[in-house]
Amino acid sequence: MIYLLLCAWFGIATGLVGRVRGSSFFIWFVIGAVVPVIGLVMALFYRSDRDEVRRQCPTCGKLVKLHDQMCMRCGTDLDFPDFAVEPESAAAQR
Repeated sequence: MIYLLLCAWFGIATGLVGRVRGSSFFIWFVIGAVVPVIGLVMALFYRSDRDEVRRQCPTCGKLVKLHDQMCMRCGTDLDFPDFAVEPESAAAQR
């Protein structure tokens, strides 16, 4: 019983850390509950999605991450851009 409570606590903590870094709470919750200590350490060292450089879709104008191959709004295949848009974290600091 104590182990299940410990797994639930680590799952919630890992999910919150993952959510703050811009990822899915549920996915990080499952990782933190299945492998409690290791999952939390992984979430702490995982890259932040808010620090990723973005680009603009030429068809619909939506800002997508630079590493995305396709626009999720209109389905356009994206080539590597000539210039990139600043990350969300840099835009939020201004």
